[in-house]
Formats: sequence, structure tokens, C-alpha cells
Amino acid sequence: MPHPSSDQKIDGTKLNCPVHLVLSYIGGKWAILILRELFEGSRRTNEFLSALPGISTKTLTARLRELESYGLVSRRVFPEVPPRVEYSLTAKGREVQPIMAAFNQVGQQWLVHGPDSRPTTLYESRGR
Repeated sequence: MPHPSSDQKIDGTKLNCPVHLVLSYIGGKWAILILRELFEGSRRTNEFLSALPGISTKTLTARLRELESYGLVSRRVFPEVPPRVEYSLTAKGREVQPIMAAFNQVGQQWLVHGPDSRPTTLYESRGR
């Protein structure tokens, strides 16, 4: 899959917005959960399948290839029989860590207080 540039559109959305650009890379179904697993270390296909109940092998492979095409994930094939394949984050993939930390922080708050709790972010003052 080609890398979107800032003047391209995906689903009718122009990608000159940084948020849209990042979401075009990591907003696909399962992508964030795959990245979450990789923040724990390198993973093999069977480890992803165990950690992500409900994802099929076909979908997992497609998401991993997509993340690899964006330069977020690297794939290493070991010359063994049967072949062993491991996936890991690239330096670019590790740049997503603050986003993942923010998701974790919000998720922890919602687990304790529920999603209806009063927002405590800088966006609160913007009337959102």
C-alpha cells in the first residue's frame, strides 16, 4: 500500500491535517492493538493471535503488511525450516508511543470513572 502524502486524499479526506495523516496510518481496525503488542517486544504470528482474540490470520497478516508498508513495523524472516517470522517496531513505529500512552491514560480513567466523567483535558476550555 503506498504511503499517503499530505496532498492526497483517503476516503475523501485531505491529508494536510496531521491528525488525519496519523490516523491514515494507525486508524485501521486492529492496527492500534497490534502496535500495543509490539510495544511489549517482538512478536510472532501465533503470539498476536493469542493476544488478540477475534482477529483472523488473514486480517492479522493484512494489517501487519500495511503497517510494514508505512514503515511502522519491520518483518524479519529467519532461515529455518519451517520459517520463523518475527515482527517488531521500527524507530518510526516507536514514535507512536506517546499516542498509545495517552490512550492508556484515558482508558484507565474511563475504567475507573466511566466514559461519562467530566473531561480533564486542555480541550475542555474550547467548549467541546
